Amino acid sequence: MFDSQSTPPRSERRDAAENRQRILDAALRLFEQQGVEQVSMNQIAAEAQIGPGTLYRRYRNKAELCTDLMKENIILLFDNIEAYLNDNKPEPAIERLKGILNLFIRFREKKSQLLAGVEESTTTNRSRSRTHGPLYLELHQLLVDLFDEMADSGKARPNSVFKADMLLMALSSDSYSFQRTERGYSPELFLEQICLTFDLNV
Repeated sequence: MFDSQSTPPRSERRDAAENRQRILDAALRLFEQQGVEQVSMNQIAAEAQIGPGTLYRRYRNKAELCTDLMKENIILLFDNIEAYLNDNKPEPAIERLKGILNLFIRFREKKSQLLAGVEESTTTNRSRSRTHGPLYLELHQLLVDLFDEMADSGKARPNSVFKADMLLMALSSDSYSFQRTERGYSPELFLEQICLTFDLNV
C-alpha cells in the first residue's frame, strides 16, 4: 500500500549500501540526542564521516532521510489501517474514518520526532512539499474515499478533497504539538475535538 520514494534499489552497490546505513545510524543518533529540527544535514554528514555531497546525492533534505528511517513504521501503519478497514467493512463510513484517525494519532504519539521530520522540508513552500509527500498522499486518498462514501449516504458534506486537506492540516505535526503542549489536550481529547469540529459524531 505505502511505497517510500526513498527505498534503495535492489542492485545497490555494497559501498552505497554501507554509506546509506552509516547515514541512517548517524542521523538517528543525532535526532535522539538533539531532536530532528535542531540537526543540520552537514552535522549528519560529519557524524557519518562522509562528504556533504555524498549525503545530498542520496537525500535531498531531512524529510527524505526521516522518511527512509520511518519507512518500515509507515508501512506497518498502513498495513494496520488496511486491516482495520477490512475488519470493519459493515461499519458506517463515519465510524471507519474515526478509527483511522485513532490509529494515526496513536502512531503520531509514538513517532512524533521522526514524523515531524518526514513532514519537514527545506523548500520555502512547506505546505506544498508536505502535501506532495507519500505519507500525506496515502492518507489523503483514504480520507477522500470515506468522505465521498459519507456524502453518498445522503448526509450533505463539503467537497471531499477540501475537507481531507483541512483534516490533515489539523493532524499535522505543528498543529498536533500545539494542541498537546499549549492547550493541554490528551490524545483522546484531541481526537474528540477533531470529531466534533469535523462533524464526525453520529
